[in-house]
Amino acid sequence: MQDLSSSVFELMSIWDIFLFSNVLVLAVLVARRKVPVVGRLKREPILIFSLAILLFLGNLTLAQTERPQLLTRSFDRDMIVKNIGVFNFHLYDIFLQSQSRAQRVLADSSDIIEVKNYLQANRTEPDPDMFGVAEGKNVFMISLESLQSFVIDNDVNGQEVTPFLNQLKEDSYYFENFYHQTEQGKTSDSEFIVANSMFGRSSGAVFFTHAQNDYNATPEILGENGYYSSVMHANNRTFWNRDVVYDTLGYDHFYDVSYYDVTEDNSVGWGLKDREFFEQSIDLLKEQPQPFYSTFITLTNHFPFELDEEDKMVDEFDSNSGTLNRYFPTVRYMDYAVEQFFVDIKEAGLYEDSIFILYGDHYGISGNHNVAMAEYLEQDEITPFDSVQLQRVPLFIHIPGHEGETIDTVSGQIDIQPTLMHLLGMSTKEDIQFGSDLFSPENESYAVLRNGSFITDDVVWTNNTCYDKSTGEPLEEGEVDACEEFAPRAASDLEFSDKIIYGDLLRFYEPDNQNLVETE
Repeated sequence: MQDLSSSVFELMSIWDIFLFSNVLVLAVLVARRKVPVVGRLKREPILIFSLAILLFLGNLTLAQTERPQLLTRSFDRDMIVKNIGVFNFHLYDIFLQSQSRAQRVLADSSDIIEVKNYLQANRTEPDPDMFGVAEGKNVFMISLESLQSFVIDNDVNGQEVTPFLNQLKEDSYYFENFYHQTEQGKTSDSEFIVANSMFGRSSGAVFFTHAQNDYNATPEILGENGYYSSVMHANNRTFWNRDVVYDTLGYDHFYDVSYYDVTEDNSVGWGLKDREFFEQSIDLLKEQPQPFYSTFITLTNHFPFELDEEDKMVDEFDSNSGTLNRYFPTVRYMDYAVEQFFVDIKEAGLYEDSIFILYGDHYGISGNHNVAMAEYLEQDEITPFDSVQLQRVPLFIHIPGHEGETIDTVSGQIDIQPTLMHLLGMSTKEDIQFGSDLFSPENESYAVLRNGSFITDDVVWTNNTCYDKSTGEPLEEGEVDACEEFAPRAASDLEFSDKIIYGDLLRFYEPDNQNLVETE
């Protein structure tokens, strides 16, 4: 709670009390009610309970009519809450949690074969021209907190929001249709997805619920190929259960807040400022054996986007959303911090023999601020189609000596692991991965979000509606073939990923030799 206090209080509102208004009303009615006679005391609970069951079943029937197979779409929490209510959703969620634990007990080695066959059918070959171009190089994996693509090449009050990243884009492979695929786990979800090429959970966070599963994560794979792996993050090591999960994923070392000099003067919001974080990380990098794979998790551009006046390089936006208004100065500061990090890396002699992957971890501005967002984007409103497009986050793959290229392929965070593996010259032929090499000529332009929405070059499917991607307009019933083509794959991707996590199926699989481990 100490770490989350600023975010919690920012989200609280006086209107939240109405969530409990029914309890208050019932308490008053009970207090004023006379004690019933014995006969009524026996009958009334039965009648009330029976009526509640009938109402629920009637509502569920209507909901299933509107959204067939509603209760099998556990990843679409918004739709489920909308149709069965908050209380019933929590009962449903309790059932799912119990079911997920049972799945591990009941799973066996045959389950992973089904998953493998499904993934092999969609596997793509790497681009021979890009395979191994970064072999043996150090890897900088930089997670850019809450950074969305709408600020790239954009301005606020006539001032560039991301001048350095705009420049870096010209010297990097920049993916302009790249989507985050996180849900409730936010940053921890993005870490999990990027490291494993699998989806997180539809509710909760894998970092807590399945922290000690067997995984075939990037740090472990690279460790088997001579790399030293580390995470640098100036926060408490137990936050998001990272001290446990990082061991599971195969990291050699976690440089947490205890490795940094953190004071009131160099901190804001959630902790150490990004500039100070990157600057102090240089000495830690120099201590590491090479080649290394190091992940950096920034903090300053975290909700509620607080920043000292002396660090503001652009003015706040002027709207009815303080959150959106404050977002631009913290993004600008993060951009500056990353720029200085690149300067420090070059001075430390680490630049030329490294590859840099920078990506936005999740959205920063939620749908609660759509009115202000529409104002900034100069639109009348934010439609469901626009909401999906706002889930785009930047992805930069910077390889010194390579010319820049902007790539419009639709992609997501699950594609980072196979792409990196191939750039480093490592085969993924037998790996369990839901992503594809972004440089592969066979790569299909496609991404599915954790809530079941999906995007291709031509369409966006969300909220049970198929949109024309070029116009943002809903397609007529007879024009939705493109959505119907990809819908089964989107559902299967999420289903099989969940199956691996809930069943801990990778404990049965040895990717190097295709041998299955005996059932425990």
